[in-house]
Amino acid sequence: MTQPTESTDAGPSGGFLAEIKDAVTIRAALLVLGVLVLQLAFITSYIGAFHHPKPSEIPIAVAAPVAPVAERSVQQLAALPGKPLDPRTAEDEAAAIRLIENRDVDGALIIDPAGRTDRLLVASGGGASLSQAVEEIVRAVERAQGRTVQVTDVAPADKGDSRGLSSFYLVVGWCVGGYLCAAILAISAGARPANVHRAVIRLGALLLYSIAAGLLGAVIAGPVLGALPGPIMGLWGLGTLVVFAVGAITLAFQGLAGVVGIGLAILLIVVLGNPSAGGAYPYPLLPPFWKALGPALPPGAGTYAARSVTYFKGNDMTGPMLVLAAWAAAGSAITIACAHFRGGRPGAAVGSGLPDDSPSVPRFAGEGTETR
Repeated sequence: MTQPTESTDAGPSGGFLAEIKDAVTIRAALLVLGVLVLQLAFITSYIGAFHHPKPSEIPIAVAAPVAPVAERSVQQLAALPGKPLDPRTAEDEAAAIRLIENRDVDGALIIDPAGRTDRLLVASGGGASLSQAVEEIVRAVERAQGRTVQVTDVAPADKGDSRGLSSFYLVVGWCVGGYLCAAILAISAGARPANVHRAVIRLGALLLYSIAAGLLGAVIAGPVLGALPGPIMGLWGLGTLVVFAVGAITLAFQGLAGVVGIGLAILLIVVLGNPSAGGAYPYPLLPPFWKALGPALPPGAGTYAARSVTYFKGNDMTGPMLVLAAWAAAGSAITIACAHFRGGRPGAAVGSGLPDDSPSVPRFAGEGTETR
């Protein structure tokens, strides 16, 4: 007579806690904890950057036919509570316009000592919220002195880009494409390339993707949707560099930390980079932390450069382009270096680096190291 077999429906013999431990590994628990931290950082960063925009040291030029009048106005504007403006004198209106076009200042006050009406020059192409902030501050000052101000937009945003946000969203789209392309390369063939040749191939594939993404993004934003009037070639080159820089950073993080590197890239680009990019609120309206961080990250450098290409004849792009080039070069170098130092250890497990990543754990195709 056969003995009845014990049912296994209740799970492992160790009981319910053992079943939980078997179902939720330490690696999975740590990854979920990392996602929670990333989510909270996202909430903190976006709300912290946007909940209370406050103008701070917005550069503005002041011009008047009589130099002492301009100098006196500069002193008055510089003494405003909270220092919302950073005024400086300009020789005349033409010089003030050149300063705006070169992105040295975000507005200019042209004083008429013989009358009661002055002129304020703004540039909504650099961000509608910024030009509105300049207008509100100057109007309040003029009103307190019994004067009025007439506003002229010398670098207006296109009618299809009324809030000046199209450049920002174009760059955000390029950034998303960059880290998703790098992530897909990791998912399809392993988070870390097996050798230098594979790393170079990944970077080459990323470059081809970047060229296509840069062109198509520029065409959609320009001729297709009519949102950005800037030259296609200029936006194409910028887009290629933005996508490649973000993708190279993601590949570098994956080379250093495995699949966790994708989360690190999201932390840098999305959580920290997007709210500090100067999109909805340009730099002079952001809190100090985001104001200082934005120009050094790809979303901020890309947004500033895209507005320069579109509305300011490509002026003042050297700094942002150097930032993007530095990220692209650093990401590429780290990716290749990680592959080089790993190349001498054939067969080594190179997954996420979390506790459950040991050579004894079976792997599915595409997980951990790249197949040779």
